[in-house]
Amino acid sequence: MAQPTNTFDSYDAVGIREDLQDVIYDISPEETPFYSACKKVKASNTFHEWQTDALRSSAANAHIEGDDTAAEARTATTRQGNYTQIFKNAVSIPDTDEGLKKAGRAAEIAYQTLRIAKEQKLDIEKALFDNNARVAGNSTTARELAGAPTWLITNDSRGSGGAQAAGDGSTAATDGTQRVFTQAQFDSVMQSIWEQGGKPDVVYLSAFQMNKALGFLGMNNQRSTIGAAVGGTNAVVNAMDVYVTPWGTVEFIPTRENRSRDVFIMQSDMWAVGVLRPTKNSALAKTGDSTRRQVLTELTLVCKNEKASGVIADLTTS
Repeated sequence: MAQPTNTFDSYDAVGIREDLQDVIYDISPEETPFYSACKKVKASNTFHEWQTDALRSSAANAHIEGDDTAAEARTATTRQGNYTQIFKNAVSIPDTDEGLKKAGRAAEIAYQTLRIAKEQKLDIEKALFDNNARVAGNSTTARELAGAPTWLITNDSRGSGGAQAAGDGSTAATDGTQRVFTQAQFDSVMQSIWEQGGKPDVVYLSAFQMNKALGFLGMNNQRSTIGAAVGGTNAVVNAMDVYVTPWGTVEFIPTRENRSRDVFIMQSDMWAVGVLRPTKNSALAKTGDSTRRQVLTELTLVCKNEKASGVIADLTTS
């Protein structure tokens, strides 16, 4: 059918108001599982320190009656430390924005400040996972915290040519030849942690390595859960979120900010974040016709005892 002659339709009209939803849709990932799981402790210096210790190995212990008792030689505790790192982001919005009517937010400064706060948390998560040695810093160099890979030396599996870090945050590990993530590697590191006295409860790994782990064999490693009826159909869920081994039960948590080539097996209560300055949202000095706000956090990573955790490094990522 044809439109009648001289019909004034919507294509001819001027002044039709726009139809813009008053919502902003954003699915950008913002989870920080490692940072969120770490207990927050108070730091009072830019170099935050703690101590570790270990019992001697077991030995034969039998004595004759009436024998004199001799004192055993004792070893000192080990003093460890990590530098705090300043995470800082800012936003500047022209004051003209105050007179504008926006869709999806009342004030641009508030919306953008919330965004940079979320982005900063992702930066922190990445730093905690990075194979980055600590940096003391000076008047021209920023301080940097040592990430998890620089501490893990007792329980590890590495590719050919890979080398451990010093184990005190002062050096980074050396990457080796990449190889496929296997159940044998995982079980070996789990056993090593158990032999050292660790009680790991979580595994952090990328989506790619998670898919490799889903291929692990054995009823004690993988389970499928038949859920309640969904839409009249039973749903079968591959639920390898809990992995049961003779050396302990761990939860698999996929992460986005760690290097995909690394898989971390950790005892959660043996890691903490030392906070020198908690996250603070503050206004910056006004220097013109704009409003500026800053989000700042200063913290460091605390590895209470690296023998309680482990790493499988140098894994293929594609």
